[in-house]
Amino acid sequence: MCGIYGSTIYYNDDVVKAKLERIKFRGPDHSGFERVGSITLGHNRLAIVDLDPRSNQPFTYLHLKVVFNGEIYNYQQIKATLKTLGHVFQTDSDTEVLAAAYLEYGANCVEHFNGMFAFVIYDTKEYKLFGARDRLGKKPFYYAHNGLDFEFASQPSQITLGRQVNLDLKAINEYFVWGYVPEPRSAWEEISKLQAGYSFTFDIATGQFKTTKYWDLNDNHLNTYKGSYNQAQVELKELLTDAVNIRMHADVPLGVFLSGGIDSSVVAALAAANTKQVKTFCIKFNEKGFDESVFAGNIAKYLNTDHHAIECHYDEGMSLIGDFGRYYDEPFADSSAIPSLLLSKYTKKHVTVALSGDGGDESFMGYSRYNWLNRANKFFNCPRALRKAIAGLVKLSPNYRHKLIAMGIGVESIDLLYVLMLGGLEYSWLQQPELGLEVPFKNILSAGSGSFLQKMSAFDIKTYLNGDINTKVDRASMAFAVEARAPLMDHRIVTFAQQLPDSYKFGNGVQKKILKDILFEHVPASFFNRPKSGFSMPLKHWFRHQLKDYVFDNLSKSELENIPGINVPRTMTMIDEHMTGKWNRSSQIWKLLVFVQWLKAQKTSPVSEYQMV
Repeated sequence: MCGIYGSTIYYNDDVVKAKLERIKFRGPDHSGFERVGSITLGHNRLAIVDLDPRSNQPFTYLHLKVVFNGEIYNYQQIKATLKTLGHVFQTDSDTEVLAAAYLEYGANCVEHFNGMFAFVIYDTKEYKLFGARDRLGKKPFYYAHNGLDFEFASQPSQITLGRQVNLDLKAINEYFVWGYVPEPRSAWEEISKLQAGYSFTFDIATGQFKTTKYWDLNDNHLNTYKGSYNQAQVELKELLTDAVNIRMHADVPLGVFLSGGIDSSVVAALAAANTKQVKTFCIKFNEKGFDESVFAGNIAKYLNTDHHAIECHYDEGMSLIGDFGRYYDEPFADSSAIPSLLLSKYTKKHVTVALSGDGGDESFMGYSRYNWLNRANKFFNCPRALRKAIAGLVKLSPNYRHKLIAMGIGVESIDLLYVLMLGGLEYSWLQQPELGLEVPFKNILSAGSGSFLQKMSAFDIKTYLNGDINTKVDRASMAFAVEARAPLMDHRIVTFAQQLPDSYKFGNGVQKKILKDILFEHVPASFFNRPKSGFSMPLKHWFRHQLKDYVFDNLSKSELENIPGINVPRTMTMIDEHMTGKWNRSSQIWKLLVFVQWLKAQKTSPVSEYQMV
């Protein structure tokens, strides 16, 4: 797990060092760069496998130069095969295997990798760059291509340092809708994200840049599993067991993030079965309704793990806002990033690698919205005129939840309702909400095959899991040099889950049914007889009490007038509605607070100090 950088633009040594120093937290064990002809390659290393300096990067393998962020979990099997084909290895690292696999398989090497990765290989014979990002977008990859020059990095602030860039106003509108900037756009006009499941080539001589999709969720295979439920349960458990086991290989201490929910408990249970006493970590909130630490503690005790509960106070959590822009670079409004940062901060004292339960809700239909949207889908069989009439009556209620329901039932289709509700349904505080409501991967909902539940699941994997969850976990864990691994995001498990009938995942109203049945082989089902609780912050309460002055100071009229794309009078009314208890506007307020802090960081960024030379 590391941070990578490279450019065909010449910067002097001080600028290159500054670009690497900018994300030194991602890889504090070694930092270095190398100039090869017109190419500069740089790397910050967090040593996980083969800790010897021989595996530092940029890495040389014959005529290839490599910078690599991530892990290839099946590298030992690939290495064994490559040895039979005549390849010779000098290290025990997966970086060397990656390079050899490229020599053997060319661009198709990515199809052999099971892992999370973002890498670039400079082929000095072919005078070209080849790179790729993992199938589900666990690892970030940003780039700027102006038709001739090419610059890439793990985080965009490395690229913005030393060059003039402009905010992408469409991307900012997308942020205010989704809470993050969806790929392939970034917050800057000049910078893009390489999409998940894509590789690229860059011809250094001509400046030609070309991307290729090498993997995607395949709609044609949805709902094609023909085996019985019991057969599917056996097959899934085998996949889960292997996915956990191959992610437990590391030359540094390893543990598990255990929230107390289904997904992390499955991972913890399978990890505990594979090692003597695994370390587990959870976050503890003082606010009622937000604390699952007692449930995590019960599960940890049953599994006999070495358990650590980390207490989260609002003052410590909110103090991280000052560094939020440093770690996340782009505006990012998932408030659970704060407890994720705290969890990583304290976990680092004990381990360098932590397994998580990310990916289970998307693949196995675990979000509560799947439940109530599945019910609402029947209501959308009614004529829209009737629904709009009902909405008009419901809207008269003083309860803000009823008003939200009224907004929802009057929209054109269940697909549109799903998209709108993901951003909060109400967009009157934006000047041009249509700029942010252009739906990424819209074809999955509008033209994809399978049931509405299947389409929601696939849409969330391509959007929310990729743009929100992966961004949150990568930045939060790497902020404190912790490598987070997600067994449930093994592409084999995601593909298998997409092929299962709905009833295997959402049977008789039981969400994540097959995953729960596997878990209950290890942990009593009685531990989970409780409502699902998300990994979230009690912002609704904090904004009205402990952080009330903070909100008014940072979202004053003068501050709001600096934010592009918002309706200032309507936004001020919205904030007042929250403070007086008329409406829960905590989501919108958090988006604004994050953006204000991020915008201030951009204005104070020392671009002029590092101009191109």
